[in-house]
Amino acid sequence: MPFPPPPRTLTGPRRRSLLASAAGAALLVGCSTDGDDTENTADSPSAAERARARAATDSEALLRHYDAVLAAHPTLAERLEPLRAEVVRHATAFGGSGSTPSRTATAAPSASASASAVPATASDALAGLAAAERSLADKRAKALLDVPGELARLLASVAAAGAGHAYLLTEDAK
Repeated sequence: MPFPPPPRTLTGPRRRSLLASAAGAALLVGCSTDGDDTENTADSPSAAERARARAATDSEALLRHYDAVLAAHPTLAERLEPLRAEVVRHATAFGGSGSTPSRTATAAPSASASASAVPATASDALAGLAAAERSLADKRAKALLDVPGELARLLASVAAAGAGHAYLLTEDAK
């Protein structure tokens, strides 16, 4: 003779499995991209395209800042070239050209104009670059909340890299 089931046996899904399912669904919805951006604005660029173009422009401006510092303080080249190369990759990841005129080819006209904006001491120039990196990282961290999935992940990654650059630029100053 089989034993009868315990008196409080519930049929159907348990509370834990329902909560886990709801949490999983919320994560999936949060990570999905919005397809509605491009459908409503056929003639104008979508918010994501504008954000991507703005991020590329910001990276290229930061690249020009690196070039100005390198033109004014060539002794920093060994330290700054790897970070500059990362900024070039960031600009191209956002769809920018990722290039500025080479520092050696334009040393006379543009370097003299930009060098005036670069602090006279190398430590002040590094601090200025670190501030620019930090400011741009903060701007990107705020912007990623308003863009869809893949672009938000790219902005987050580049913002984290910028924060790392800011740290590396100031680590000797401490």
